[in-house]
Amino acid sequence: MPTALVNVAPADARTVGRRMVWHGVLLFLLGLGVGILVPAFANPRMGLSAHVGTVLNAAVLIALGAAWSAIALSARAQRAAFGLLVWGSYGGCAGLVLAAIFNTQASTPINGAPHPAAWWQEALVYATLSIPGLAVIVGTVIALRGYGRSERR
Repeated sequence: MPTALVNVAPADARTVGRRMVWHGVLLFLLGLGVGILVPAFANPRMGLSAHVGTVLNAAVLIALGAAWSAIALSARAQRAAFGLLVWGSYGGCAGLVLAAIFNTQASTPINGAPHPAAWWQEALVYATLSIPGLAVIVGTVIALRGYGRSERR
């Protein structure tokens, strides 16, 4: 088996998993805080979406982190997946909160305002939803490959 596909030392995988769970629990706490603030947002319905989205991202990080020791990825791939998943989760949640604060429409048409916000607010929300969303997708694909490899061994 090529060296790049060999699983990282179990202690390293456990450490990465524990860090991911820690970030998931912190994100869960932040999501609860967002839930408390829902009535204060310019768009409370979008605030509720931010609360639910943040709590859901937290649950995903906790679940992935809890099962991280079963992953078979190189140290570099593990770092990439970890960074993309954690960074993307925080970034996407920040985008949802900004959408609730700015009352934007373009990136969030279902729960967004009936009229667009300022162009820079729409652009900022679009960037903070799109870029982190792509990061989470790529991180998930990397992790999925690692879980698939661990099954084939």
